[in-house]
Amino acid sequence: MKKELNEIFTTLLQLTFQGVDGVKGSVFFIGIGGIGMSALARYFNAKGINVSGYDKTETLLTKQLQAEGIGVHYEDNIDLADKNASFIVYTPAVPKNQSQLNYFINNNYTVVKRSDVLGAITSSSFNICVAGTHGKTTTSSMVAHLLQHSGYGCNAFLGGIAVNYNSNFWSSSNNVCVVEADEYDRSFLKLNPDVAIITAIDADHLDIYGTAENVENAFIEFSTKIKKGGCLLLKYGLKRSNDFNVKDTCTYNATDTNANIYAQNLTIHNGSYTFDVVNKYWTINDVTLNMGGLHNVENIIAAIGVAKYLKISDNKIKEAVSEYKGVKRRFEYIIKNDELVFIDDYAHHPDELNALLNGAKNLFPTKKCTIIFQPHLYSRTNDFADGFASALDEADEIILLPIYPARELPMVGVSSDMIMQRMKNKNVKVIAKENIAHYLMSLKQINAKENVDGVFITAGAGDIDTLVNPIKEILNKK
Repeated sequence: MKKELNEIFTTLLQLTFQGVDGVKGSVFFIGIGGIGMSALARYFNAKGINVSGYDKTETLLTKQLQAEGIGVHYEDNIDLADKNASFIVYTPAVPKNQSQLNYFINNNYTVVKRSDVLGAITSSSFNICVAGTHGKTTTSSMVAHLLQHSGYGCNAFLGGIAVNYNSNFWSSSNNVCVVEADEYDRSFLKLNPDVAIITAIDADHLDIYGTAENVENAFIEFSTKIKKGGCLLLKYGLKRSNDFNVKDTCTYNATDTNANIYAQNLTIHNGSYTFDVVNKYWTINDVTLNMGGLHNVENIIAAIGVAKYLKISDNKIKEAVSEYKGVKRRFEYIIKNDELVFIDDYAHHPDELNALLNGAKNLFPTKKCTIIFQPHLYSRTNDFADGFASALDEADEIILLPIYPARELPMVGVSSDMIMQRMKNKNVKVIAKENIAHYLMSLKQINAKENVDGVFITAGAGDIDTLVNPIKEILNKK
């Protein structure tokens, strides 16, 4: 049945591009401002299709879409929607009572999830799909950058804004797609990789999966989607590694020499890493990655593994890695000088926070580390309060924002205080988002050098990114 639906939808895509009676179709997106949705919107727009959509909030990304010629409105009003659309694309994060979505469903439009569209688009291409409960956005952007910068070429569908290209999508005449494979709502099971990377299979999205074991099973099932003769790059040391039954499997790790690919002779200089990438059959010497975090060394090793699999030359790989500038909100340096480092990161899972804080403290061991963290979702906070507390204990000073609810309603007894109460580090406080600027200004007035200089981090998947520029201005004031 799924295969039949995909074939029908692929036909609909062809009709949209080819047009009926010489007139091309159009596509309407509900939730167009989402990072995955906007990549698809840009794909259709690049193909000359009329694209429009709705999102509940105007953001920098939706403004960029509008500047690119894509119509966006912010009112849940069917009169503003494209009623002539060939098909409607929505994200599962959209509430079920959304009036535009229900109008299209009740009036027998073709209404499909983002994952259905991505599956249909990539049904006839060579696909490199990057999955993992964390690390997938950075790793997929690294793979796409290596292919693009080296001249190999690819179509990229990313879950973050690649700084080198200021976009989460770009196209190529080469029929190769690099796709971030999202486990939320089991979306990645609709993809068919030729090459797959799995970075992590930790418990997450338990509101969808219920148990950690179900999360693991989904990733194992994803690996069975790899086409015959395809390849799996698997992080060495993952739980249930023996359950991934792919004939051509290559393991990778940042430093563990038991992996098939790993780093040696690692040195740190001014927030950058230089190292050798070692495999049984080859070595690439003196690779330089100009971004922080040992976890990102591991991510780039996976990307290099793909580039070697595609027979891209060592010199082109090294040059591409040195030119890689990262993904916005993934260990992104906002300020970086001798006195002060300000890092913004999307981390919203305990393991991501661990990697973020360990990376920062590893790179800047003598500096005081202050983090502002905004928990994302009541359900995730409830599930991982102990993990968040343990990870945040590693910072010298911790400021918690109230929980960002996203699609959820409040849960009784679940708040940021739940994390604070479990922490051993008592240099922690909960501050409302609107009071952060005043708090930081008061610190600077008391003693700027003692309280503000050092490593300053903002982290979370909600709307904490709206604080980045105001905080930057405060920290930069002498």
